[in-house]
Amino acid sequence: MKRARRRGKGKVLPPPLEQFFKAERRYRGMPMVRTTDGYLVPWNKRRIVEQLLEETQLAEKMFGVPPISVEYAEKIADEIERRVKTMRPRFVSGPLIREVVNNVLLEWSEERPEFQIYRNILTRVGVPIYDAYQIDLGRGWEARENANLQPNPETTHKKKADRLSKEEYLLLLDPEIATAHHQGDIHIHTLEYFGTRPFCQDWDLRFFLYYGLLPDGTGFRSSVAGPAKHPEVAILHSVKVLAAGQTNFSGGQGFMYYTVFLAPYLRGLPYEEVKQLAQMMFYELTQTYVTRGGQLVFSNIQLPMGVPEIWEDVPVVMRGRVGPDIYGNYEDEVQTFFRAITEVALEGDYWGKPFNFPKNENYVSPEFFKPEYDDLWLLVHRVVAKYGAPYFDNMLPRYRGYGHGISCYQCCAYNFVETPETDPDFEAKVNFEDGAHFSMGGWQVVSINMPRLAYRANGDYDKLLEGARRNMRLAVEVFKAKRQWMETMLENNLIPFATQRPRDPRTGKLAPPAVDFKELVYVIGVVGINEMVQYFTGSQLHESQDAVRLALRLLLDMERYRKGLEMQTGMKIRLARTPAESTAQTFAVADLVSPKYRKAAQTVIKGDLKEAKRLLALGERDLPIYYSNGTHTYVGAKIPLGKKIDIEHKFFPILSGGNIFHVWMGEASPDPEAVYKMTKRIASKTQIGYFAYTKDLTICSHCQTTSSGLNDACPNCGSKDVRWWSRITGYYTDVTGWNEGKKQELKERYRLSI
Repeated sequence: MKRARRRGKGKVLPPPLEQFFKAERRYRGMPMVRTTDGYLVPWNKRRIVEQLLEETQLAEKMFGVPPISVEYAEKIADEIERRVKTMRPRFVSGPLIREVVNNVLLEWSEERPEFQIYRNILTRVGVPIYDAYQIDLGRGWEARENANLQPNPETTHKKKADRLSKEEYLLLLDPEIATAHHQGDIHIHTLEYFGTRPFCQDWDLRFFLYYGLLPDGTGFRSSVAGPAKHPEVAILHSVKVLAAGQTNFSGGQGFMYYTVFLAPYLRGLPYEEVKQLAQMMFYELTQTYVTRGGQLVFSNIQLPMGVPEIWEDVPVVMRGRVGPDIYGNYEDEVQTFFRAITEVALEGDYWGKPFNFPKNENYVSPEFFKPEYDDLWLLVHRVVAKYGAPYFDNMLPRYRGYGHGISCYQCCAYNFVETPETDPDFEAKVNFEDGAHFSMGGWQVVSINMPRLAYRANGDYDKLLEGARRNMRLAVEVFKAKRQWMETMLENNLIPFATQRPRDPRTGKLAPPAVDFKELVYVIGVVGINEMVQYFTGSQLHESQDAVRLALRLLLDMERYRKGLEMQTGMKIRLARTPAESTAQTFAVADLVSPKYRKAAQTVIKGDLKEAKRLLALGERDLPIYYSNGTHTYVGAKIPLGKKIDIEHKFFPILSGGNIFHVWMGEASPDPEAVYKMTKRIASKTQIGYFAYTKDLTICSHCQTTSSGLNDACPNCGSKDVRWWSRITGYYTDVTGWNEGKKQELKERYRLSI
């Protein structure tokens, strides 16, 4: 200090520095503090008291726990000062002081449990520099968690932000819930967005065809467009709606009855122009990297090939008007648009690759199994034979609501149904009265590790059921926290695209909100039913009727319990098969590394267990192991397609939140007519509400040829510079982006000839 004074002799110190040196003299024996924003300031234990009093106010909002008292805040500050003085450092950082405060709170929480909550709230979130650098290089688990993410700077930025956000939300959840997520009892999906946005949404396009487009939801930060008057504008608006929707939602975005609602715009157009519009739609959705870290728009469109009966007498909405024309007058235009979309899907992109988005969901209902639609169905199945890409949205089973309601699928397999019995405004929404429209989607998904329930139950069904009920209750607690966060977001207008209320230029009235949040549902997902029954009964689903009966019994009991939870909470809760792109691996890894469950898990885990153990010893976590998805049979089970159908279709009516059936195809060129016959059989003879045929593809980087199968070299030019494409869970993508668990599943899939 004396040396510093000699160097400054003859100079007048600025006021802040003079205060600095005075404070340093006052706190002789205490170190200086380097703050987070880089300033060097004198020690002042009062700041600890103030910080504790200020930050623990969040405990009351998030947990209903009163903030810390002044008395305890001062005691903690005294204890921190004592400990720091004992350390005798020359400087301390602000983060170090915070960690010492948290350590004291943790120690004292044994006598005062609320201190654990204070400690969570005061915890600093972030990542070590080394971990952040690994993300920069595209390494680590974050690089493989979502195969739809592309390697680019936006993805890198997103992954860093995701890491911070996940830590924040887990710290602000009840410790029991956070522990259950960390340890693999449950999985909270899209945790990085937990506090800022809902999950997924299926839009009613008529809202935007009537009111126009406000991409920012307010009109003050983007250009405002009136209702589309021309067909190309209507198509472009539909694309922008899905892109804008992904700024407000964490999951997929889609449209119900896409071909029907756009058909009136196409009247009088030559077929080539309609096809050009369809092609424009595909390219806009698969060449626009605008969502959540530079991803493609995760999109789906429901495609009736004609006008469904429920819409035949409904007034048309277009160019900002309702009626007087009706959709039933546009059967030809719907068929034309459907044909154009399907032909573009058949041609693929410039390289001959399939379009991975939007997911084409072909609407299957009785009126479209008439002979006059056979040529369109054969066209669809030519796409199936070439790429395997389309999906089939089967309305024939009674639980789908066909004939008295509407129903759609979203994301990878979530089902939403509205009927006059479930929605008192159903008829008004069908007829778009005063802007009333459908709004179908999900708030949040929480999945349950089903095999772990079997490990704990050890053959006791009552314990198995109670474990499932306990985790369902945990999921509901997650949903309650989600609702609290979302109420805050809505109160502060932080989900603006979804809450937009344009003014009707004809009446001056405000529109109903674009999204009716009362209609969104909460989803409890199941993962690993096959391994659960395997451990419990000794047989997999395809090996024993007892295994199937156990799965059905448990899911029926869970479904009954779900209905009770709905009544207790007033929430719309659904039970579903989870896509589990990463969760099927996450749960398997969690059980393999756990000393408590490792021995049991090794008897049922799928994949390369030997390689997984080797990698685990090296500290890796992206391991080539997995549990079976949802209620699916083991992908490697060598059973006929008929047996697979007979097992899996039984679960569809129980899983009210959605399910999917996969047919893994092994033929290079399956017969479209044979596949069409299989589609009719599945649609009309089973309870399967949603299904897809998956065909593996090889894309050559040298000659840009797309060929069938997983080839090590291009059949056309011989180049080994090739990429594989396949369906990861509910969408097609480049296999290089898959995690090791899904890559191993791809190897083990048993492929069938049709």
